[in-house]
Amino acid sequence: MKILHTSDWHLGQSLNQFERSHEHAHFLAWLLETLQEQQVDALLIAGDVFDNANPSSAAQAQLYRFLTEARRRVPQLAIVMIAGNHDSPARMEAPAPFLALLEASVVGQVGRAGQGPSDMARIVLPLKNRAGQVAAWCIAMPFLRPADVPRVEGAADPYLAGMEALYAQAYAHAQQQRQPGQAIIAMGHCHTSGAQVSAESERRIVVGGAEALPAGVFDAGIAYVALGHLHLAQSVGGDATRRYCGSPLPLSFSEVDYRHQVLLVELQGEAVAGILALPVPRSVELLRIPRQPQPLEQVLQALQALEFPPALLAAPPEQWPYLQVRVQLSQPEPGLRMQVEAALRDKPVRLVRIETSTRSSRDNEEAAQVSIDTLGQLQPGDYFERLYQHLYDAPPPAELLAAFTELLNNPAEAQGAA
Repeated sequence: MKILHTSDWHLGQSLNQFERSHEHAHFLAWLLETLQEQQVDALLIAGDVFDNANPSSAAQAQLYRFLTEARRRVPQLAIVMIAGNHDSPARMEAPAPFLALLEASVVGQVGRAGQGPSDMARIVLPLKNRAGQVAAWCIAMPFLRPADVPRVEGAADPYLAGMEALYAQAYAHAQQQRQPGQAIIAMGHCHTSGAQVSAESERRIVVGGAEALPAGVFDAGIAYVALGHLHLAQSVGGDATRRYCGSPLPLSFSEVDYRHQVLLVELQGEAVAGILALPVPRSVELLRIPRQPQPLEQVLQALQALEFPPALLAAPPEQWPYLQVRVQLSQPEPGLRMQVEAALRDKPVRLVRIETSTRSSRDNEEAAQVSIDTLGQLQPGDYFERLYQHLYDAPPPAELLAAFTELLNNPAEAQGAA
């Protein structure tokens, strides 16, 4: 039996002000070809199908067109989706009766812990192979909010203990359902201990890091664990059968060097026979110019020197690369954006962000400590001078200090002049 593991599509996402339906369309078209070429038996989508809880009609239509076409091309395909922390559980489950006609199951929530035990039959689902026989059982565990998990009396961390208990209940139910030769696999949308996060694009699930599940929560009898939430493809605890497949698209510039992929998992009876990473083609490039921050003059020269193939020059804007410009400043530069845009004139790129940084000879840890008493005696002008000195390792210019003083003393006049 062949299973394709994917997650974190974030349909409807925008990169700054630029919407990305063109890139998602390319990914979904490639995924359709992959499902057909590999003759996949089951497609697992491990949460964050949409980018937010109220996705646009266009994003929803993109998903449902894909599901319909996937079943048309691969008639035996079973599809299982779970809700992630970006998804609305109720919205995900609303079309479930219609999706069932496509052999597609969606689990948005497990039920409220205060309303009695969860219905395990909703979570533990049979997966059939191309011959129409049940070959595996899937624990489809959506993102768990604190109110979703059972209460564990006396636990030091009730939320973590509740998640562990719920996974244990689901595994026990799967054990009861399975027949010899049938594998158990698990899906989850969560953060596991020790896993590497994408700082700019992954939303914290629970403040304080209490959401980090230990790898041991997944019983050794589970053949494969298909995880979502973290955008970097990685194994959990060094076990190749416990995996994050990662997001198919880079969702921020921190992911520019990620190897985005989906995972093809082959089951032989109750065990994993092989796992193959399938790289996802990148339809739109992300550029960081320069790779590390440099002084403005060098950055402008690098931008002016950018060259692109003729085909890109003639392409529509949705195919142009995204650009992050990284500038190291030694003093404030009010006309920075105008200078960058001038250097990019007539170039087929979309300027997403200008990242500025400063170079100070003093490390934060070496900065002089200021007592509470001293802080109480500082005036606004003192704060301004100290901050400027800290950022640029030089005192503020006289004209800038004069402008700040005028603004401080005559705010109404300064606002009127502006």
